[in-house]
Amino acid sequence: MATEQIHEGQVRMGHILVSPLNWGLGHATRDIPVIRSLLAHGHDVTIAACGNALATLQQEFPACTCREFPDYSVPFSANRFFLAHFVASFPTLFRGITDEHRNLAALLAEDEFDLIISDNRFGIYAEKVPSLFITHQLRYHLPPVARPLELAGVHLNSFLHANYDRIIVPDNPPGPSSLAGKLSRAETGTSRNRAYYAGILTSTRRRDVAADLDYLILISGPEPQRTGLEKILLPAAGDLPGSVAVLLGSPERSGDDTVISGRCTVIPYASTEEKELLMNRAKCIICRSGYTTMMELAELGKRRALLIPTPGQTEQEYLAGYYEKNGWFHARAQHRLDLDADLRLTEQFHGFPDMPGTEENVERLYNNVLAEYLE
Repeated sequence: MATEQIHEGQVRMGHILVSPLNWGLGHATRDIPVIRSLLAHGHDVTIAACGNALATLQQEFPACTCREFPDYSVPFSANRFFLAHFVASFPTLFRGITDEHRNLAALLAEDEFDLIISDNRFGIYAEKVPSLFITHQLRYHLPPVARPLELAGVHLNSFLHANYDRIIVPDNPPGPSSLAGKLSRAETGTSRNRAYYAGILTSTRRRDVAADLDYLILISGPEPQRTGLEKILLPAAGDLPGSVAVLLGSPERSGDDTVISGRCTVIPYASTEEKELLMNRAKCIICRSGYTTMMELAELGKRRALLIPTPGQTEQEYLAGYYEKNGWFHARAQHRLDLDADLRLTEQFHGFPDMPGTEENVERLYNNVLAEYLE
């Protein structure tokens, strides 16, 4: 156990290494409530990450020790040939995982940790230190033509999961309230025996504010698809009835907001707090179907949204179709989007089922899993 007696009446709490993948900010932001809980229970946390993930967590937790720790390149294609590009990147990914594990050994030689928490970084584990892995993808979704590869991915994940003591799944257990559907379903004994379904985990919090914004448009994703969506939605945003805010997610264009009509404001870039407030105020949200955003919709109890999956990103395409089929949210492919018609269709859906929120989930996660290694 991590807790040990130093002097009579004095107890040393655990030292935890938290290392999220830097493929978008979703991995880092869902770790924020976990880190908050660890700090609230008196533990020390060291953050090992790179890029925007490291910058985000440094800003959120300035008192924590932060280490620059590189990960592997994002295997995203700039077009719809994502799958072929992803498969071709496998050798590079496996070399990156090997290098990552070697770099971790060097870090462990410099410092002692009682627990390692890896968010989707397969090289972040140690034989002599309890290691936990955070992921909502116990399996992947691929087109029917690649179904054998999808099944092979189940067993590859299972092989990699064997390096960890527990797999923390930020989703409800498999069943009618599962946000990730088949993606978070454990298919092998190795993954099933390690899986702990934590429920949704998001840094976005519900605020007691009026829902006075009719539409919030969140434009995000890798280029050139992000700009492609902007070109589709921005000209139409000013014609929407009611009040509209468009968040471009472009830090390089940050500056004064632009009013393109009396009721529509374009915001090049918003802070985490500003985005959280906008999402709380919005009656209807138009956004990508990335899993992090979906957990935010669930946390905020949003009942109306239009989901536009990033073309070629099979996970987002699967989630969009899964939510449409369940009657939760309307989804439309980017190249088939008719904003007026699709927004009318959103009124026929009822949002996610009610579920426990992040605050309750993260406290249960600490008591049921983390405390086992730290107290």
